[in-house]
Amino acid sequence: MTSERPDMSVQLGSLRLRNPVMTASGTFGFGVEYAECVDLERLGAVVIKAVTVEPRIGNRPPRIAETAAGMLNAIGLQNPGVDAVIAEKLPELASYDVPIIANLAGESVAEYVQLAERLTACGYVAALELNISCPNVSHGMMFSSSPELTGELVAAVRRVTDLPLITKLSPNVTDIVPMAVAAVEAGSDALSLINTLLGMSIDVARRRPMVGNITAGLSGPAIKPVALRCVWQVYEAVQVPLIGMGGIMDSHDALQFIMAGASAVAVGTASFVNPAASVEIIGGLEQYCCDHDLCGIGSLVGVAHS
Repeated sequence: MTSERPDMSVQLGSLRLRNPVMTASGTFGFGVEYAECVDLERLGAVVIKAVTVEPRIGNRPPRIAETAAGMLNAIGLQNPGVDAVIAEKLPELASYDVPIIANLAGESVAEYVQLAERLTACGYVAALELNISCPNVSHGMMFSSSPELTGELVAAVRRVTDLPLITKLSPNVTDIVPMAVAAVEAGSDALSLINTLLGMSIDVARRRPMVGNITAGLSGPAIKPVALRCVWQVYEAVQVPLIGMGGIMDSHDALQFIMAGASAVAVGTASFVNPAASVEIIGGLEQYCCDHDLCGIGSLVGVAHS
């Protein structure tokens, strides 16, 4: 067992993270909500909940339902709007020494461009994640279902920002690889895989859907095999860093994503079960590297393909 501390840093475009573990958008608020129970400066990055041009109140309740191996959510991108996020949310989070990645959600190319321009100019954000794959709003998967539309959107945003650009892809497509290729060819520096799967549940006592939106995004351990498969396939098709997510509950799960080809991972549903899950996963990854005499986490990226 090596006595030297392994190199846990990873590179996402021009953004260097101290370790590969970040939070998944929509599961960690605007970061500061978790500050009392999580050392934010231990994280590789904090990905804030989706930001839209105008404030959104979200979908009608109930919005969340537990499943046998995860949860359904249909929050509906509730947020105070980009102006309030920049003025009220980001300054406090920026007081912590951790990169901030903003998640952008729009209804048109013009809205994504506007968000990218505002968030790039504000000075608080280290990277942008394009949320083109939210299943909980009527327009949420429009751009993720067509390589042409994916490419058009990414190219438009690429023209207005010099920040690292991450595109978050949907599993709710016949083949995720063409979407990944289109995003990379249009200028995406990295890809997030995957957003939630579209699902639903029915309350047999009420004889009605459990969630007010009827359908909702399924997350948690139930989707890990699907997410892992997507990372594996996309890793073989593109040459940019991948951020794996979907059912990562512990360091063993994270290692599977890294070995499948993810340079970094995002922890989502696990934070609801255990707010400190992300930090514990970082420790587990470090321990694995030490136990196996690895000089750094990077040596494990995609190793299962060899």
